[in-house]
Amino acid sequence: MKCISVYTNDFEVFSDIYEEIINLKLADNEEKQVDGITVMESGEVPDNYLERMKTKLEVVVMKVRDRDITILQHGNLFEIFIPTTESVVH
Repeated sequence: MKCISVYTNDFEVFSDIYEEIINLKLADNEEKQVDGITVMESGEVPDNYLERMKTKLEVVVMKVRDRDITILQHGNLFEIFIPTTESVVH
């Protein structure tokens, strides 16, 4: 899964820029500002990270079902997890 980190604790601000963030083409570890909010491509994360974080009481879990995207909010951070398809080379 690919992870995009969004550094804000304001849900309203996050929702206002969410679509723009999803449509950004960021390289691994690339950081950009979107409406004054820092957004960073955090690279690939193992599936067990997402499962561990979901069990923590201080983490809010949101799901965008039609796109299979999971969003975690904790502290001053939103993490957007986007499934990646693996390319198989023959």
